[in-house]
Amino acid sequence: MTKSITTYWNTLSPESRERWMPVKGLEGIAEELTLSIDPIAGEYTRLTRFLPGADTSAFGGKTHSYPEEVFIVSGRLYDQAFGLWLEAGHYASRPPGELHGPFKTDLGCVVLEVSFPNRVVDGNGA
Repeated sequence: MTKSITTYWNTLSPESRERWMPVKGLEGIAEELTLSIDPIAGEYTRLTRFLPGADTSAFGGKTHSYPEEVFIVSGRLYDQAFGLWLEAGHYASRPPGELHGPFKTDLGCVVLEVSFPNRVVDGNGA
């Protein structure tokens, strides 16, 4: 199986507003829009939109056992783990286990995320 496909459409246009869904546990703080997914491998490409004033400090930082890539599309987002404001154009290829967040934003931010949940790395680096 491969990731789902779609023709061109503007994810940020007002007409696409109803496609964005609240991030579970972050309702009123962040929304997400899955662009492509492989239901077998679990790999996905998603946009996450942090709303202006969003702050995830109450949830702390997070890690996961799989790699992911992130690209800041617009706005800016503060990553407390790195002590860094991420702005449009910032990119990271995160290794499994890397601490990131909590996050906050004053202006709002849209992040492109490509995740590989089935590419789990065990404690031995395999």
